[in-house]
Amino acid sequence: MSDISNAIKQLCEEKNLEYSSVISAIELALAAAYRKDYGERNQNIRVTFDPATGKSEIFDVKTVVENLPAEEEAEMLKNLYNPNPKELKKEELRQEYRPDLPAEEETEEEGKKKFNPKTDIQIKEASILKHDAQVGDEIVTDLPIPESYGRMAAQTAKQVIIQKLREMERDMIFGEFKNKEREVVSGVVQRREGRFVFVDLGKAIGLLPAEEQIYNESYNIGDRVKIFIKEVREGHKGPEIILSRRSEEILRKVFYLEIPEIANGTVEIKSVAREAGSRSKVAIYTDSENVDPVGSCVGQRGSRIQTIISELGGEKIDIIEYNEDPAKFIANALAPAKVVSIDLDEEEHKAVVKVSSDKLSLAIGKNGQNVRLAARLSGWKIDIIESGEEGDKMIVAADEEGAVISEPEKTLEEAQEVVDAAAEEVVVDEKPAKPKKTKK
Repeated sequence: MSDISNAIKQLCEEKNLEYSSVISAIELALAAAYRKDYGERNQNIRVTFDPATGKSEIFDVKTVVENLPAEEEAEMLKNLYNPNPKELKKEELRQEYRPDLPAEEETEEEGKKKFNPKTDIQIKEASILKHDAQVGDEIVTDLPIPESYGRMAAQTAKQVIIQKLREMERDMIFGEFKNKEREVVSGVVQRREGRFVFVDLGKAIGLLPAEEQIYNESYNIGDRVKIFIKEVREGHKGPEIILSRRSEEILRKVFYLEIPEIANGTVEIKSVAREAGSRSKVAIYTDSENVDPVGSCVGQRGSRIQTIISELGGEKIDIIEYNEDPAKFIANALAPAKVVSIDLDEEEHKAVVKVSSDKLSLAIGKNGQNVRLAARLSGWKIDIIESGEEGDKMIVAADEEGAVISEPEKTLEEAQEVVDAAAEEVVVDEKPAKPKKTKK
């Protein structure tokens, strides 16, 4: 095996490129170099390269087409021998820097392919070279192989092969990560630029924008994080990989990795509702009588759930047991609050939940978070009604999208006062305000 072939294989292993694709890039570069020093304007240069011997063969390849009408042929000959200097320069630059792109003459107009003297040959001319030539055949003419190339030709070949290898590498990376779109992968925080975080995914760098970050999470250089690939798109400088840490799929993936019963299918995740960085609810289910789904997720002394919480930066997680009965499922989803009764309205897909006054703050949650997550988890609209000595009173309602609304608005303010009063008190050291300076 020659040194050239070994070098190509080494390059393919390093860049994860196909051997045949690299050979094609070399052939394209040699064609550009030949065209620079020895080629003529209307030659369609094609090169075959043998990496084992390092030798190449050079051809002029044309496709046989029908004879042109006399007027079109006269016009073609006029352009051939008296070309427009601007168009000629444009074509030369295209051949030098992007020989892989088709010439403008190859575009179709009004459903008919325009004759291109570089790639086409009329059948009357082809018959001279090959007596049985037919329309659609290729006429291949051998060209002399030069002993060496000039400096400018070598520079052109270098530019072409670098460009092609970059394109192949970008296409390979784009295809690989496009297949991973909407999946969760591991990455290492590489750097920060303003509010943007760049994550090293191995073969590419992904972007974690500010709106996809968890508000109370810090991203230090070198930290390993699990990240959701939200979108992969073509950019000016290569593939752009948009990442997210707020996705519910990250929570699903962590449960799948940390809990064997979920990985082997014994326990199933039915639904997830998440407010990233704050709190999540996960509904789980099993049809096996010998398996405790909640206990499987919590683990001995909470070991499994603590590992998941650590992976998500301290986010609180409620494990909810799924039930096919919507009323029981909604009651479970509102945990840790205990409900008095639940009435279901199938038409409006709404559940009216009564809770006692002392459980009201738990049912609603801080800023309505508990009822909001329960509505998203169950997929039902939930109305919370306070059941007290003075009768039932409508407090708040949450829809399946997680929005908390009130009927009427004043009642929500009253409910929030109850929730705030029940919430844990946080002591804040307030510094006395500095007196404002007044101008004399």
